[in-house]
Amino acid sequence: MTQHKLASRTSHEQPMVLPIAPVVIADPSAASIEERGAIFTRPEVVQFMLDLIGYRADQPLDQVRLLEPSVGQGDFLLPAIDRLMAAWHAGPNQGDLSVLPAALRGVELHQATFALTKSRVRDRLLHHGIPATAAGHLADTWLVPGDFLLVDLPGSFQMVVGNPPYVRQERIPDALMAEYRARYHTIYDRADLYVPFLERSLLLLTDGGELGFICADRWMKNRYGGPLRALVATHFHLKTYVNMVDTPAFQSDVIAYPAITVIARTQGTVTRVACRPAVSSQALTDLAALLTAEPLPPGPHAVRAIDRVVAGAEPWVLETPDQLALVRRLEAYFPTLEAAACTVGIGVATGADHAFIGPYDALDVETDRKLRLVTTKDITSGAVRWQGLGVINPFADDGRLVSLESYPRLRAYLEARREVIARRHVAQKAPANWYRTIDRITPALAARPKLLIPDIKGEAHLVYEPGTLYPHHNLYYIVSDTWDLRALQAVLRSGIAQLFVALYSTRMHGGFLRFQAQYLRRIRIPHWHTVCPALRQALISAGERGDRAAGGQATALLYGLSADEQKALDTRMGPPHGP
Repeated sequence: MTQHKLASRTSHEQPMVLPIAPVVIADPSAASIEERGAIFTRPEVVQFMLDLIGYRADQPLDQVRLLEPSVGQGDFLLPAIDRLMAAWHAGPNQGDLSVLPAALRGVELHQATFALTKSRVRDRLLHHGIPATAAGHLADTWLVPGDFLLVDLPGSFQMVVGNPPYVRQERIPDALMAEYRARYHTIYDRADLYVPFLERSLLLLTDGGELGFICADRWMKNRYGGPLRALVATHFHLKTYVNMVDTPAFQSDVIAYPAITVIARTQGTVTRVACRPAVSSQALTDLAALLTAEPLPPGPHAVRAIDRVVAGAEPWVLETPDQLALVRRLEAYFPTLEAAACTVGIGVATGADHAFIGPYDALDVETDRKLRLVTTKDITSGAVRWQGLGVINPFADDGRLVSLESYPRLRAYLEARREVIARRHVAQKAPANWYRTIDRITPALAARPKLLIPDIKGEAHLVYEPGTLYPHHNLYYIVSDTWDLRALQAVLRSGIAQLFVALYSTRMHGGFLRFQAQYLRRIRIPHWHTVCPALRQALISAGERGDRAAGGQATALLYGLSADEQKALDTRMGPPHGP
């Protein structure tokens, strides 16, 4: 098998592909579209992507090799054949069928889909004047049955294009998942199947080759995308990024967070970025011309050029240059939130909320075995309005599970719900501890003043809780022994939290952000002891009054923001927008 040699397996060498027929899904023809992760791409978007990677009919396409790793019903392959035929008929090799077999490869696992697409390819070739015998031979040569992550694909490719399957790991048989992990080092944590698709596709590129994929954008910022981002940073160039969230990019109405990326096996640091284009043939044709123009025409227009988006395994930052410049300055001069003595955490996950959570007064257990619980519903107004829920606490102050023999009411309560509680994964792993919650409860946290932040929001929503409630698992919290939390609330609500989270978080459907601990911990603030007394008081007062304007003014002094930096920060206070 011809491969690009990248020193060793640990430096991303393509793994050997060995037969593994007994491991694959027993009857792939029976798998549903959802199980196969098959989402079909709109024709206008397909043509746009072929333009972006340079697979155009005015080029000698019979002299290059194009790979489609997940053919499906031919959404990409059939338009590519149309372009190949047009180029071949107009080029110097017209009539020479011998140049065509090497031009295309497409892989498809699903048996019924493979047969259907193979028939469509043959028909398309007949339409273009290819004799029946040659059309059948080309269809047999171009289409490869099997799992792209396992099949042998000799040689390399100048271009790779497609829409890889989006399949979560829990839908993949354990033996097959283990084989994938043995072959592809980018499968990390809870990475979806499109991640190894990207890895193998990139490693099959020739020098100077280009890959164009439309797939979920999670890997560009999430933890599980770190190894794949590192691979791109080391050996490739992110040429183009087009945010397709909330656009009709697919033929069916699906909840997805797609982006189009063009990644080349070349050197380069500048990425051209476009956001949520109109999905029409003319609009996308014009955008493709702009994204591939050399040099990029002067603005204003829909394309931005951002330098050094890719930096090792770090999340890709695709915001506007002024916001990026502000974040980079703050990162250079100020410590992280936790380095400044602020702790970020998440509330308790029980694994069976209907068993562990209920109206506080109705929880029939000993008083010290329950805590008042705060949820997102309690803080929607911007202040805490406790609705009376409580959570069972099976942990003692030292972090150990209490003995049920010492708490007869707790024991009776839990035994009455044992069937549900013991069914949880955490209980099955340690049957003797069947009544523990997934997360350990630390009762002292309830008594600490804290800032509460819901996970999914359009903008930063930080609510002060004086120290009477324990947070639920859909709430993150910040506590500190040094920073005044009212002052910190004013700083974070000024746009600072929004700025950092928007830069590093993936966006949800509708433009919502994930205010998770991993992103909150990237926020930079000065140490409290370095803040002068007058500014301390101004921040505390702004936080207590909920005065965002005053908090913004004090925050500008805190960080020494210039007028341009304040403007960049102010854009984070409006509705979500941008890539």
